[in-house]
Amino acid sequence: MPDILLHLLILLPLAGAVIVLLIPEHASRLMERLTQIVTLLLALMAAAIFAAAHGRTTAHYGDLLFAEKYEWIRFGMGELGELKVLYFLGVDGLNLTLLLLSGIVLFLGALASYHIKKSHKAYFSLYLLLSGTVMGCFLALDFFLFFLFFEFMLLPMYFLIGIWGGERREYAAIKFFIYTFFGSVLILAVMIGLYLSVQDSTGAQSFDLLLMAKPSAFILDSWLHPSSANTLLGYPARTVAFLLLLIGFGIKIPVVPLHTWLPDAHVEAPTPISIVLAGILLKIGGYGMMRVAFPIFPAEAQQFAWWMGLIGVVSILYGAIVALGQVQLKKMVAYSSVSHMGYVMLGLAACNAEGASGAVMQMFSHGVLSAMLFAIAGVLHERTHSLQIADYRGLSQPMPAYAAFTGIAFFASLGLPGFSAFVAELLVFLGAFGAESLPLWMPLLALLALLIGAGYFLWTFQRMFLGELSLSRSEWRESLQDLTPNEWALLLLPAVLALLFGIMPQLLLHGVETALNHWLRLLGR
Repeated sequence: MPDILLHLLILLPLAGAVIVLLIPEHASRLMERLTQIVTLLLALMAAAIFAAAHGRTTAHYGDLLFAEKYEWIRFGMGELGELKVLYFLGVDGLNLTLLLLSGIVLFLGALASYHIKKSHKAYFSLYLLLSGTVMGCFLALDFFLFFLFFEFMLLPMYFLIGIWGGERREYAAIKFFIYTFFGSVLILAVMIGLYLSVQDSTGAQSFDLLLMAKPSAFILDSWLHPSSANTLLGYPARTVAFLLLLIGFGIKIPVVPLHTWLPDAHVEAPTPISIVLAGILLKIGGYGMMRVAFPIFPAEAQQFAWWMGLIGVVSILYGAIVALGQVQLKKMVAYSSVSHMGYVMLGLAACNAEGASGAVMQMFSHGVLSAMLFAIAGVLHERTHSLQIADYRGLSQPMPAYAAFTGIAFFASLGLPGFSAFVAELLVFLGAFGAESLPLWMPLLALLALLIGAGYFLWTFQRMFLGELSLSRSEWRESLQDLTPNEWALLLLPAVLALLFGIMPQLLLHGVETALNHWLRLLGR
């Protein structure tokens, strides 16, 4: 049964995407929601099985709890050897956390799609296609398969932003596509180099990510052998390969200065796609660093830990400072995402248990809370079609429940104790302060972002929700109704999860422990 779950998590949304195109338009919304509910239940079932079997692993795949591995593509290429691609799916504590997050956020995105009125069938089919590729990206343990899902996500995202987005949707969609595609090209170059440098036990070259993490699997004198003296552009080949991965996945996180596509994509994307983009797609960059870059290039990861720490700190401070100056709610949330994802980079740069745990916790926490923040922006935009902060004052009077959820989201995001973000940031700082490779001033500077974060969240709340009711347009008064039942569900679920994992973080971290121990062993820690 666990092995079947791996296939269903990918195939169910992909099958739903096809079915939506075949059924009547009025039934497409119901089909999408049912598919996302079942996908979420499958992710919860996988988490339950994992929790029940904690400490046990598969007989053949080391630290994976369960896995499915089939030969997919294999043919001879003459003197170049034999091309071999595996349909290799697996689950450990690292990707299970993100699978669970994906199930939750994709379900929230389906709930937020209630206001989509244009081309239902096309929208819901593309949304389910995106869901299947996201699940595949987190499950794939063959580099070719991982890259296939990683690349294919661009297609539905491009159309979902470009067709259903705001006034500048075409510009935002093209910018998103070009930035992310550029990162994919860099990752592709490294993937080809690794494939030509690695052999499995049968002597065939392989895209197996677990195999690539073993120095003994590299062909002697190959370009990327751990002891290779080969150079590219005057630098060691492995160093160049790691830097290409760092840039490729850094665009997806995104880190400063590779972040400029993100605010435009968030502002112009429809609310459900902003939820998915912030809640899941940014995490693929952090996951790629942990699954691909660090295990395969451990020495290079530690060699550049100082620079990664610096990039993390700059992203944290820059995102927070720019968010403080925003006058539009979605842009403020978008730049706060740049800041909060900087903690992931800082935690990874620490190269220790606390930092890595904090990075995983931050990805999950930010995924839940950013989805809630963009849902909050979407609720207001649906009523007034304006997200200018200056257009509102005293919203707590006509919309008390909405104001309460906004307060919860803001306080949870700024790291209030009792919520998941506090635990994540605490672990990141414990890792950064205890890291041998990071100077003390880096985490000290990053601490300033906590004050700045409190500033932009509390200032926004004060301007929009407190005081006497005042709106820039009087006709908005009639439309400012409080939350509908659908919106209650949309905001209640992430609020409960942020509180649950803030009070009992061990529910999440306990399942990650074994995977992180293996990850640290690969780094020689």
